Amino acid sequence: MNFHTRKWVKPEDLNPNGTLFGGSLLKWIDEEAAIYAIVQLGSQTVVTKLISEINFVSSARQGDIIELGITATTFGKSSITLRCEVRNKITRKSILTIDRMVFVNLGADGLPAPHGKTEITYSRDRFRDEPATA
Repeated sequence: MNFHTRKWVKPEDLNPNGTLFGGSLLKWIDEEAAIYAIVQLGSQTVVTKLISEINFVSSARQGDIIELGITATTFGKSSITLRCEVRNKITRKSILTIDRMVFVNLGADGLPAPHGKTEITYSRDRFRDEPATA
């Protein structure tokens, strides 16, 4: 699991119990996962299709730093399936896991369109063959 983003839990992210509001966390996850899917598929016309069961196992408090980890598990013809784990960087506890997040690549007509990708790519590989600029 690669951890791509860190978030600092601030007062506006808290619920009435003084812990991280699940809705704030889910927003961060959906945004980060969409960015990951866009980068992996090389397309900005990617939409969230499915988020499987969300398993909250602990929380975070104001001032904690959380890490969002996302990895691709499956490439479909027009989709990509991701797995997500969020952990508390301060307490080192897992906060939640999502086994399946499916994103679909859309064509100009707004319908699912093939993306042609079959495996995870990394920044170092995506930019390797581009000519250097002065």
